[in-house]
Parts: sequence; structure tokens; C-alpha cells
Amino acid sequence: MSEELRAEIERRLESVIDPVAKESVARLGMIEDLRVVPGGVELGLVLPAHGYEPASEIAAAIESALRQVAGVERVTLSERVEILAGGRTESIPGVKNVLLVASGKGGVGKSTVAANLALALAATGARVGLLDCDIYGPSIPVLMGAGERPHIDENRRIQPGKAHGIALISMGFMVTPDTPMVWRGPMLHGALSQFVDDVDWGDLDYLVLDLPPGTGDIQLTLSQKVDVAGAVIVTTPQQVAIEDVQRGKKMFDDVQIATLGVIENMSHFICPKCDKEHWIFGRDGGRRIAEQLEVEFLGAIPIDPVFAADGNAEGPLLVRQPEAPAARVLRSIAQKIATRIAARNLVRRLI
Repeated sequence: MSEELRAEIERRLESVIDPVAKESVARLGMIEDLRVVPGGVELGLVLPAHGYEPASEIAAAIESALRQVAGVERVTLSERVEILAGGRTESIPGVKNVLLVASGKGGVGKSTVAANLALALAATGARVGLLDCDIYGPSIPVLMGAGERPHIDENRRIQPGKAHGIALISMGFMVTPDTPMVWRGPMLHGALSQFVDDVDWGDLDYLVLDLPPGTGDIQLTLSQKVDVAGAVIVTTPQQVAIEDVQRGKKMFDDVQIATLGVIENMSHFICPKCDKEHWIFGRDGGRRIAEQLEVEFLGAIPIDPVFAADGNAEGPLLVRQPEAPAARVLRSIAQKIATRIAARNLVRRLI
């Protein structure tokens, strides 16, 4: 490859912008193995997430840009995925990205959403873990159904349980269902620290943390111990729920954690006989609060009897009915979350 031709190709690639990261794909390090062959160019595109939303748009823009180079009649583009870490160091060994799933109040289905988001991320090919941070009211073992329980290995390290391919840790595995968790703050802090420090999570692309509702000690502890890739806030459409979203967003701002967006759960009911949508709890509350807070509205999950019955031994909605309307929305939300985390990580690498 002549120096002039290579310079022209590189100049053209500099003009291709990742529409989410808002930077040149060349500067972001997304181009590899560039070669000129008779009649064309071969190169690799490194995508920062499985299902990266702008992948096809970027590939088309690269081909269009390179075809403007004299003598290039064919562009052969290969793709591979390399998920980047969301921090300058892995604050939890082996874990690339920590995602917080939060809610301003209880009763909005946050844990059910967290469990299904973990499954949706894993379904793309990512390695995923799920940590139940609600010490007083752990629900992940029930939501995820039957699976392997955590255990202590010969090195006194906690090995997570597993269900449906997801690594799991929850206080619900450690106590019987009728055991009340009457703990003061220091004990709660110690348990959470052990879940973070003493669990051998292995190599994970994403560790989803299901936070207890509201704002408090656990959120503060995590912000101090863990380099978080981002947080999402789950709400329902009612005014009483969306007002709490503001407090959740303010809390994450105060501890310098990026809020990736708002998820509206129990958004509407789709009649199985006529397919008509019924807005039982009000309409577009989640979208309005997202716009007010200037964060992304990630999606509206409809009411689904199967989703509401998560905790069945067969597992959550994405396992039992992967093509249900709510399951499709959850996969779309997971793709948006993975894309936003990946784009942030690409830009962070430049700093």
C-alpha cells in the first residue's frame, strides 16, 4: 500500500462518525487489520458491545466513504465484538461493567426488570452476573427459579450460584425464607462489602446490581467501592412513582454515577382478544420525567401476566415466553443500555 493511498483511506475513515459516541470510528479505535487488495480494501470493525445499535449504520458509512477513494471498487468488512471495561480499573476483579438497576420507591417491579435485563444481555452473547443488593428483602433467588446455589471453595472464596447462564449472589441464598434480617447499618455494609470483595465472579462483561428501593446506605456504599458504568431507574406511570425518579437521579448525580435512562414498567395492558392498549395507571409518565431530567427514555414495558408471575420455577419471562411483547421490549432496552455503556467506554478510553 502506497503512503498516499493509505493516507487517503485513513482520512476517509476519520470522517466516519459513530452516531452514539459522537467521535470518529478511527479515533475510537474501532478499525483494525486495514489492507489494500487488488480492486479493494479489507478491514475489521471492532464493535464495543453485542447488538451495538449503530453497527449497520457505521458499516454502511465506512463502505460509502472508502468507495470514494480512487481504485477502490470493493470493501470487505469483518466485525468482531470487544466489550470494554467501564472504569480505569476493575473495581471488582474480572468484572468489566457494573450496571445499577434502581427505583425511587418499592412496588414498581424493579427486581423483575433487573433479572430479565440480565437474561437479555446474556442472550446477546455477553457474560453476565446478577447481584441482589437488597439485604432486607432479597427476591432474586425466587425470580430466577431453580438453579445452582452459591458455595465456598477450598480457597474460602464465594463461588456464585447460577441459573439460566447467569451468575447469582443474593442474601436469599444464605437465609431461610422465614428469617427476618434485623440488621443495623454496619452489618448491612459488611454483608454488601463481602458480596463485592469476596465473590469470585470470574470474567464478566456485565454485573447487574439490583438495588433496594429508595436512596440510602447501600447506594452510598456502592458509589464508594465500585466504579459503576451507569445506572437505570425503573418507575411506573403514576405521579407518585415518577416523583421518586427525581430523587433517584439526584442521588446518582451527587455520587457522580451516570444515569443512562428511565424504564417505565407496567406501562399499559394489551388486551389479548383485541390487541387494544389500555393505560391503567396513566400514560407516558416515565417518558415525561425522562424528558424533564434530560435522560433517555429507554422503553415502556407492558403489563404481562407471565411477567407478573416471575418467580415460577421455570424462570423469568425471557426464559418462559421469549417472544411475548414485554420480552421484546426488555431485549430492546437491554440493547440500548449495552450501547450507551459501550459508547461511554469508547469515549472514556480517549481521555
